[in-house]
Amino acid sequence: MDRFAQVMGFVMIALTIYVALNANPPVADAVVHTFVPEKLDVIAIVTLVGGTVGGYITFAGAHRLLDAGITGKDSLKEVSKSSISAILIASIMRVVLFLAVLGVVSQGVKLDPANPAATPFSHVAGNIGLIIFGIVIWAASITSVIGAAYTSVSFLTTFSPFIAKHRNCWIIVFIVISTAVLATIGKPAQVLVFVGTLNGLILPISLGLILLAAHRSKIVGDYKHPVWMTAAGALVVILMAVLSIMTLSKYIGNLMA
Repeated sequence: MDRFAQVMGFVMIALTIYVALNANPPVADAVVHTFVPEKLDVIAIVTLVGGTVGGYITFAGAHRLLDAGITGKDSLKEVSKSSISAILIASIMRVVLFLAVLGVVSQGVKLDPANPAATPFSHVAGNIGLIIFGIVIWAASITSVIGAAYTSVSFLTTFSPFIAKHRNCWIIVFIVISTAVLATIGKPAQVLVFVGTLNGLILPISLGLILLAAHRSKIVGDYKHPVWMTAAGALVVILMAVLSIMTLSKYIGNLMA
């Protein structure tokens, strides 16, 4: 599973880089407005953060390391390397995709409301671009499905020996149910944005619990979590909590309007 995810990640990044390069995005403007945006969109921030490090993503890597027997203070270096590389790869993919979209939008091309992510691919390479988009979205989907199912079921195994014994079967059941729900609801683009936002709302809760656990000797033994990491994590919890409240307020306001 790990090797499959790595190969799919490489395929996604390589194909998207090809599209981004051919879209000729205004890189200088992108760099400037990354740090000095013309407008701050709270929902966009929560959605992007949630889609990058929220939801199952926060725990998937840790669960794989635990299953591989990589635990304890002696494994901190390997754990840090794994987490940093994962976040860098995920961030690179998002930046490259953003540049691809920016390239076509800056040329006056309007995004297809039904499938906005496919627009830069079709504009740059026509039908071949759509094939490339299909490969990219399939690779992203299949790795996310596997990761989410594996992580969700691994949580459940701590509550039931029966689930632990039949883990693979439960993972398949989870995937089937998820597929049925999406097939029933439809609107994949809207669902993707909504789930990303929801993951962003969950992040301050999950990260807050992790920080509390990191300072419980019953859980971590004699391990001492670095003060600077605790402070940085607490800052993220506070910021994301505030942004989450603002996002919820906007959603509720839109529903009541």
